[in-house]
Amino acid sequence: MAKEFLSTSDRIFATRASITAGKYIGYNNAIFALAPHGQYWRDMRKMAVLELLSTRPIETQKHVRASEVESLIKDLYSLSKDNKAACRKAIFLQRIWRETSEGSRIRSGIKEALYLSGVFVMSDAVPYLGWMDFQGHVSSMKRTAKKLDSVLDIWLNEHIQQKSESKISEGETDFMDAMLSTLSEDAVISGHTRDNIIKATTMILILTGAGSTSVALTWAISLLLNNPSVLKAAQKELDIQVGKDKWVQESDIKNLNYLQAIVKETMRIYPPGPVTGLREAMEDCTIGGYHVSKGTQLIINIWKLQRDPRVWSNPTEFQPERFMTTHADIDVWGQNFEYIPFSSGRRSCPGITFGLQVVHLALARVLQGFDIATVGGRKVDMREGLGLSLPKADPLEVVLKPRLPMELYNQLLLSKYLNPGLLCEM
Repeated sequence: MAKEFLSTSDRIFATRASITAGKYIGYNNAIFALAPHGQYWRDMRKMAVLELLSTRPIETQKHVRASEVESLIKDLYSLSKDNKAACRKAIFLQRIWRETSEGSRIRSGIKEALYLSGVFVMSDAVPYLGWMDFQGHVSSMKRTAKKLDSVLDIWLNEHIQQKSESKISEGETDFMDAMLSTLSEDAVISGHTRDNIIKATTMILILTGAGSTSVALTWAISLLLNNPSVLKAAQKELDIQVGKDKWVQESDIKNLNYLQAIVKETMRIYPPGPVTGLREAMEDCTIGGYHVSKGTQLIINIWKLQRDPRVWSNPTEFQPERFMTTHADIDVWGQNFEYIPFSSGRRSCPGITFGLQVVHLALARVLQGFDIATVGGRKVDMREGLGLSLPKADPLEVVLKPRLPMELYNQLLLSKYLNPGLLCEM
């Protein structure tokens, strides 16, 4: 049925149902991921792919990803020297935005937006109750939107000023610069102003990029801590394929088959998006033998689909080996409908390549650089929290012990930190 929904009837269900989060957090659906099917959605998605998520920009920004991951390792190494347990914030989000007023607002705003985008709002099901805010979610969305917008406004104004003063070198342009060059100052597309389009598109890239990547890394490390034999096997592969006299690089990932299987298995058990976005039928159709009327809203439970015991033996157990044996032919690109961690079809995530490269490299560096353990040797609590990206219910605390020669860490410490805003702006 999932295949029929996402393949055969993909065109019919290519539009999004309007939701409250899209109105308040998504700049009135200026976020292309929440926009209805049409020219605006096609143009904005195409721009995001061409300027950030296609092969050329991904290759061009390789040094940015590497520098960010290096800075992550620096932070973790500093924590390990101070005998401090690293909380999940240090795993990714804290690396992107340092302890500044902007950094604090954007970090808390991301967390709140990911949670609020996944909550049930009564008026989404019963529109005539829209004037009542039963659970207070609408008020929370407005506050979160204001918080995020205050930071995005600062970033955008800085880019506008740099552009007007011609202070941007050709090799230093980022996604905001690209959109400013593409959209005229007085542009209004489908009722959205240029500034709102740029801020909305930047926001969705942050939410689905930094936010979801942080969650994926947290789940991967949590699973490895609860499965020490898998952890040891992953580190052994790194030692054999890369060695302990140099840091693992993006170019090494293709040789780390077990690490790739670990990431696949993590995303099977804890998919970045546990359900597809709410789709709406644009015409009458038939799905699985059932008549579906125009206007009907449907979602697919990816979390449930990827734990189906008819497809996956011992579906709740963490077994990366399955992606090297019985399910070796299954990939993440949305054509194997028993495994669609990034969804499938027209509305699938356009940032699969970028997201996987960040997760693979960050996880590889952490496992290569540190022996990891839980505080007191306790099992990690794997309860799931609420939110669009399926976060852990409780923060993950990790005890770190360097496992490579000290000179490798010293080399990182001698290099300068990267501009903390660069990852989210590229």
